[in-house]
Amino acid sequence: MPEPVVIQCREVSFLYPNGVQAIHNISLSIYRGDYIAFVGQNGSGKTTLVKHFNGLLKPSTGSVTVFGEETRDKKVSYLSRKVGYVFQNPDDMLFSSNVADEIAYGPRMLKVDPELVEAKVESILQELDLKNLRDTHPFALSLGDRQRLAVACALSLDPEVFVFDEPTTGQDFFGSQSIMGLIDELHQKGKTVIIITHDMPIVAEHAQRVIVMNKGEIALEGSPQEVFSQVEKLQSLSLKAPQVTLLARALGESSRTILHIPEMVDWLQARFPVTIKSGEELPHV
Repeated sequence: MPEPVVIQCREVSFLYPNGVQAIHNISLSIYRGDYIAFVGQNGSGKTTLVKHFNGLLKPSTGSVTVFGEETRDKKVSYLSRKVGYVFQNPDDMLFSSNVADEIAYGPRMLKVDPELVEAKVESILQELDLKNLRDTHPFALSLGDRQRLAVACALSLDPEVFVFDEPTTGQDFFGSQSIMGLIDELHQKGKTVIIITHDMPIVAEHAQRVIVMNKGEIALEGSPQEVFSQVEKLQSLSLKAPQVTLLARALGESSRTILHIPEMVDWLQARFPVTIKSGEELPHV
């Protein structure tokens, strides 16, 4: 039985006040438990579209419903309880005097019991490795820590849908792994997850559904395997499949789309078997 629709776009178009039409007549359904990556070049319309999902933008024409409710008549503060949005620039959503108060702000505005708020804040500080920074002013944090704090603020409201705009901004490799691990855990707990990213390996590794935007329209949609198998189409959209996918294709793999390094290693071992005797050196390439 299919999962229920949590966000529905019907023939949505959006015109900015300067006359730029950013998205054109988009119809799209997002289902409970989806893990979607929106990708596309800058200006393709992906962020404009996703900002409709919690009322940050309202359609010029068409309609957007969130859990069956029309966003046009709802405030962002109301929709944010259902769809949490973590901005690409964390500074756009930070304003309290310390880390703990920043995390507590949302639940306090919802009149959550103070003891529950404190417990939630402590849990999130621990989970995101921010405990030693609880009394630090947000703008005294590194960019990577501010990004984690922005994620913490979204977690504090416990919405059903999470949107992450370029979630690994400012993170080193280990920070990126930590953030994406947290996002994966949210999905495993039943949350609907939407990420906007230019990082194709992250898309291949984590997303279950990919939506490629181009010139304000949906150009491609499908699983990572389905989308990244269309190498030439992606190139026409100024996008590239992950390097491991391109390498496998260059080496002659055409029967399937390889997305991950372990897959590539298995394929190489099967395609180019090398037997090494005990004590023998590896052959030079």
